[in-house]
Amino acid sequence: MKTADFDFELPERLIAQHPLKNRDESRLFMINRANDQFTHTQFSQIIDELTTNDVLVVNNTKVMPARLIGTKVDTNAVIELLLLEQNDQLWDALVKPGRRVKVGTKISFGNGKLIATCVKEKEEGIKTFMFAFEGIFYEVLDELGEMPLPPYIHEKLDEKDRYQTVYAKEIGSAAAPTAGLHFTAPLMDKIREKGIEIIEITLHVGLGTFRPTSTDTIEDHHMHEEVYQITETAANRLNTAMTQKKRIVAVGTTTVRTLESNYQDGFHPGIYRTSIFIYPGYQFKTIGALITNFHLPKSTLIMLVSAFANRTLILKAYNEAVKQQYRFFSFGDAMFIQ
Repeated sequence: MKTADFDFELPERLIAQHPLKNRDESRLFMINRANDQFTHTQFSQIIDELTTNDVLVVNNTKVMPARLIGTKVDTNAVIELLLLEQNDQLWDALVKPGRRVKVGTKISFGNGKLIATCVKEKEEGIKTFMFAFEGIFYEVLDELGEMPLPPYIHEKLDEKDRYQTVYAKEIGSAAAPTAGLHFTAPLMDKIREKGIEIIEITLHVGLGTFRPTSTDTIEDHHMHEEVYQITETAANRLNTAMTQKKRIVAVGTTTVRTLESNYQDGFHPGIYRTSIFIYPGYQFKTIGALITNFHLPKSTLIMLVSAFANRTLILKAYNEAVKQQYRFFSFGDAMFIQ
């Protein structure tokens, strides 16, 4: 299958540069897979689409201030790191410009409050670093790091929390699970009050989610591994929902990938790694509906939603969204596919 089959025309003006003042006032584009019908409403009305036969599953990962800008200790050249994943005391990161950093290179952040030493060069521009600092790493990172907004967002984010979901708990992501950005705490309370169960799982968003496709055919694309966790409580609740034939409504593509990766004759608690790549032809095992954002052309994410609906219907919906002036990508509007 060709990567170009998932392309579409998007005017730059429709790429949302900032979040709305009120999260749940974003627009909601609804797709009914049974009849290929489109309807339009506001995200706050998502509660009207959910019933007590639904289980809402969310990704409670928390975004790290993972963007660090520092200088090489020997030359003062400006170097930017995007932290991806911790392995014991070491961190994998993307480096810009990568050619200036070799094994042994030291980078200083915050006038020496944090020193990174490159200890390994890996594939696709990823390098491994050891950090030297005093105190608690995440406190130092919170002081020196910036929120890792996608490159298509050019405006400065005034409030860091706007790039976090209201239910974010488990720190470790290099990007937000953006479908969840539309929920407010009061809306979550209303969903619970309606008798709809909410289950939290964790997938730390990394390269597997946001790395663009660079191959002509999608089967040749390499998905990077990401870490996910399902607690024993969550696994038990998910298994009960499946037994009771409840509809699992996944909030975001990261939630979908977690559920579909884990399910093997039931859900299993633990910490795992996944490189699952979902594209048309995939047979879903767990989810019955999906809340998601509008994704980049030719991305693995639009391929996933095209697998859940179908490619023709999704591209038709995206073209309609452009005509209707929907806001796209991380801070944009939402889509509900059922």
